[in-house]
Amino acid sequence: MTNDDHLYRRGVGVMLLNRENLVWVGRRIDNRDEAWQMPQGGLDKGEDSWAGALRELEEETGIAPRLVEQIACHPQQLRYDIPEAIAARLWKGKWKGQIQDWYLARFLGSDDDVNIATKHPEFSHWQWVESKLLPELIVPFKRDLYRRLLREFAPRLGA
Repeated sequence: MTNDDHLYRRGVGVMLLNRENLVWVGRRIDNRDEAWQMPQGGLDKGEDSWAGALRELEEETGIAPRLVEQIACHPQQLRYDIPEAIAARLWKGKWKGQIQDWYLARFLGSDDDVNIATKHPEFSHWQWVESKLLPELIVPFKRDLYRRLLREFAPRLGA
């Protein structure tokens, strides 16, 4: 913890692997660029981190928690800053970015279990990709975070 953690929204993220060790990514609905990302989101007050990760995953992908098995958790909370213009629009300037717990998880279902047409859709498309491609797919301000995830989870990615 640092003395500016209160400036960051608490959140979680999931690097979800299929049986071929490919990673699930969705293309953001609210970005005109080719902005893809792994499922992530904010924690509710008092919510357990893993429970929040499963909730966010289901809200964004339609994947039921029973189809997800935790493999690992990143040993540190990771943070990123978002550009001020986005922060002002998204969170009315309340936070300057997110500080997140990240999980590596195995998807036990089939592609038919994915449904991005959720109550509040965040993605227009989704796909499975090789983990090494993740930094090029994400918006620039999250690239360092994705590189850290890849370094930490590399022994379990089979790549």
